[in-house]
Amino acid sequence: MLLMATACAGQNVPISQPAAGGTSAAPTGSVSTSPSPSESVLPGTPSANPPGKPRLTVPEGSTPVPPNKVDAAALPANYPHEVWTANGGTILNIRAQEGGCGHALGEATEQAGDRVVVNLSETKAQTGQMCTMDIRYPVISVALAAPLDQRTVVLKTTK
Repeated sequence: MLLMATACAGQNVPISQPAAGGTSAAPTGSVSTSPSPSESVLPGTPSANPPGKPRLTVPEGSTPVPPNKVDAAALPANYPHEVWTANGGTILNIRAQEGGCGHALGEATEQAGDRVVVNLSETKAQTGQMCTMDIRYPVISVALAAPLDQRTVVLKTTK
């Protein structure tokens, strides 16, 4: 245990606590807090999360995308599929999944008239690096070329 704590001591790694029963569960619902001083803020949007920077809470003022407008059929079982919009619908805030030394990433790979396809991925640890075995559910932000409006968000993952 001391070895694990020392390996992660130089990293700012949040640790998830397992739910009752010993397994991690994705948080549900909308959680709003003000960003910490270390989190960047986009100009003109007081609590927006810049694309590419994960956080553990949904940015204040984000609007949930209705479940019937989120296609998560391609995601693995138990993968979160919560999506919010911000900045007039041009930013998608997506609950992702990451673990150990990995970091969740998202990219809008298709932005058609009826749908937006977002590819969710995770960076991998460096060879020989010791990592924890925790699972985290950060909120990542993906910029869109135009507001989401009535388009469907299609979530996919790559390994």
